[in-house]
Amino acid sequence: MTLITVIGVAFSLAMDAFSVCVAGGVKIKHPTFRHYFRFSWHFGLFQFLMPILGYYLGVLVEDIIRDYDHWIALVILSIIGGKMLWESFSGRDDDQCDVKDPSRGWTLVLLSLATSIDAAAVGLSFAALNIPIFGPAVIIGAVCIFCSAAGLYLGKKIGLVIGKWAERFGGLVLIMIGVKICLEHCLLQ
Repeated sequence: MTLITVIGVAFSLAMDAFSVCVAGGVKIKHPTFRHYFRFSWHFGLFQFLMPILGYYLGVLVEDIIRDYDHWIALVILSIIGGKMLWESFSGRDDDQCDVKDPSRGWTLVLLSLATSIDAAAVGLSFAALNIPIFGPAVIIGAVCIFCSAAGLYLGKKIGLVIGKWAERFGGLVLIMIGVKICLEHCLLQ
């Protein structure tokens, strides 16, 4: 597999993380270096580890992962996106309330997992094609780090311009990513 192909795969895998980071930037409004680091590090780490996990678990869990991964991603992203929508319509002013930071705790772990499940499938396909995984996994993780930071920055800019509507849009985007993952899986079967 050529380097250009691996980079193309890496960018396509990073688009879910990019979109989630846009939504995160909208919610946080004024991200600090720590926000950039946490989002980028977690998404990049999961995008790096999941292809390796998929590669080595390969045939052992392929049937289980293939049957349920899309539903897991749909549920996780819909819950978090729904929560963002609910909070955007709650009528409170985020500057005066304690807003849950999506770059911390279980929210970040679940978002990282949900956006990297497809990377495990890529690792599985690399195993089937007998392509070494470590080099491509490093590229996938690095590209995801870059895309996550860019998404957070873009989300911050969008959030400053359109306010509450940006948070609503971000929640809808998370739900749509989950639906997209689910539909892609169902249509490919």
